[in-house]
Amino acid sequence: MNVVILAAGQGKRMHSDQPKVLHALAGRPLLAHVLDTARALAPGRICVVYGHGGEAVRTAHADAGVTWVKQDPQLGTGHALMQALPHLDKNASTLVLYGDVPLTRAETLRALMEAAAQGVAVLTVSLDDPSGYGRIVRGPDGALQRIVEQKDATPEERAIREINTGIMVLPARLLKVWLGKLSCDNAQREYYLTDVVAMAVAGGIPVATTQPALVWETLGVNSRAQLAQLERIHQGNIAQALLEAGVGLADPARIDVRGSLACGRDCHIDVNCVFEGDVVLGDRVVVGAHCVLKNIRVAAGTRIEPFCHLENAEVGERCRIGPYARIRPGTKLGEDVHLGNFVEVKASVIGAGSKANHLSYLGDSDIGRNVNVGAGTITCNYDGVNKHRTVIEDDVFIGSDTQLVAPIRVGRGATLGAGTTLTKDAPADQLTVSRAKQVSVPGWKPPVKEK
Repeated sequence: MNVVILAAGQGKRMHSDQPKVLHALAGRPLLAHVLDTARALAPGRICVVYGHGGEAVRTAHADAGVTWVKQDPQLGTGHALMQALPHLDKNASTLVLYGDVPLTRAETLRALMEAAAQGVAVLTVSLDDPSGYGRIVRGPDGALQRIVEQKDATPEERAIREINTGIMVLPARLLKVWLGKLSCDNAQREYYLTDVVAMAVAGGIPVATTQPALVWETLGVNSRAQLAQLERIHQGNIAQALLEAGVGLADPARIDVRGSLACGRDCHIDVNCVFEGDVVLGDRVVVGAHCVLKNIRVAAGTRIEPFCHLENAEVGERCRIGPYARIRPGTKLGEDVHLGNFVEVKASVIGAGSKANHLSYLGDSDIGRNVNVGAGTITCNYDGVNKHRTVIEDDVFIGSDTQLVAPIRVGRGATLGAGTTLTKDAPADQLTVSRAKQVSVPGWKPPVKEK
């Protein structure tokens, strides 16, 4: 089987400099969704016809493993398929898809291919408001006779509610002849691919139609409003699947999955959470409201409080994160780690049972087990040119408002007094304090604002 994806449209109603098929649905380009569906059918070859913003489209899908064909100028869907002809297996059927119709299911397309047999099959759908779509014109026996575009339709034809989705299966061996006969003598001065249906009927080629189980499978994107509509449909489908798998959602209408989300048993997700990339939540994980999780694994029993941002990290079992905590790339937390409000961690390993409950920055650090990091503590890991690591061994107590100037090591069981600026290694099992001597100045007066 050949699959040809028509993706050359400009998308004028998007009012954007970006090619339409690169606009994102669930965090990925529209075309990426169509390519995924095409690959699920295991075709012999996939050909993408591109046009407007072509190099950007190709760059965004550099690893797609498809044949790229440029359509320039864009003279309609029939003209687009003409460009792909030299790259198709002439002995195979050709499935035509569209780069701006992202939600069609593979099982719907398999049914369409089965209906095609050795002939033609067209995916149709009935709409309450068919405005803008080509109409399916059937004969007295109910058989499909032709497809007429709305701008060329008579008032009687415009009253037809069954429309052409554009998705069809055609025999490649006849495409060269059919496409060669297309004319642009129509309202849009374009070569309509739909005209080959009438040619098939005239030639005695069987023409079948199928309909999808769900109308939204055939919806395309021509405007920002339509893209937003499809986004909610897609997210609603994801939410429904999560609920059926036993995930607790505070509100299924307020969750966004822009990648993959795998959840263990008894997970609960509060409202307005965003999951990007590959996210894995273990059993009994709770994610509070307004959190963003990107490419992260969270082990069982962990609780993430509201307004946290976690990215490219690993979180151990029974941790407590947030609220308002930020876990940046390269972080790995052991079990039972507590990171409280306004704590930021970057490229650090934190051992089991350690805590930083308030207002701290821990970057490029190796922190042992059962370490207590006081409020306002920061690792000074950047000298203006290079990053350096801070090593804090097990059972260390760090007083509030401490600065650790890397590279530095704090020995096992050490205590750092509050307000310490540590520039030398602190020995194990000792109290280290670095402060200026406290002085009270008698008779001191605060400055007065000058007039």
